[in-house]
Amino acid sequence: MSAELEAAALGLIQGATELLPVSSSAHVAMLPWLLGWEMAAWPPDRRKELEVALHFGAAVAMAPELWWAAPDTLTLVLSAAPAALAGFAFERAVERHLGGPVAIAGGLLAGAIALAAADTRAPSRSPRAVEARRRGFRAARPPARVSARDALALGLAQAAALAPGVSRTGATLATARALGYSREDASALSFGVAGPVLGGATVLKALRLPPTHRRVAAVAAASAFAATTLALRTLGVARHKPLWPYALERAALAGGILAVRYRRSR
Repeated sequence: MSAELEAAALGLIQGATELLPVSSSAHVAMLPWLLGWEMAAWPPDRRKELEVALHFGAAVAMAPELWWAAPDTLTLVLSAAPAALAGFAFERAVERHLGGPVAIAGGLLAGAIALAAADTRAPSRSPRAVEARRRGFRAARPPARVSARDALALGLAQAAALAPGVSRTGATLATARALGYSREDASALSFGVAGPVLGGATVLKALRLPPTHRRVAAVAAASAFAATTLALRTLGVARHKPLWPYALERAALAGGILAVRYRRSR
């Protein structure tokens, strides 16, 4: 399969997983490795370039929804600051030491446990009705009042998601549920605080990498944009149902990664 087709396939995967608490980065990083695709052997800088293109395409598709669903300014600042500081301080160290299959599988498993455990700690339904949407896939607004403590906790969750496999969406959903928010409110908060972190991470990575493979990057970005747009319309951004199926999928992927890693090391 050509590099362009592999990039297009990863764009579809990015779009399908970007809105779910399953770690899109783990899927994008590990599926080429599991399936033996050509890009699994690419040097780190070229793989990172492809990752930037995928995140850029997805972020552009989500931008109108992120803008509409954003909470108040203080919540945005407090929920973004820990991730921004952690990214500047530790991003490259994390990439060097936690980018391998075993570390990613560990992140997937840790996130799965946190997601399943937190989902049992709070009421599943909100006392307020889910907000009406302007379009069929528009998110509900976040709760009108979010304490500084809760916003900072969401920020720490986003910082923890710097580790591959943890998942920003999964970490913030689990944190919001553990803090007592209903599934609807936790979902709205998780999506609402995502904008600055997703945008900042994409810009930072793009500034560090020269676009040396424009054609493949353009295909990846276009595919991710199209797939994310479709996912917004079909999956939506609200998570009303139990979260354990996502935890199960994460655990299954982690198990597959560890099994293949063991087999290849023999």
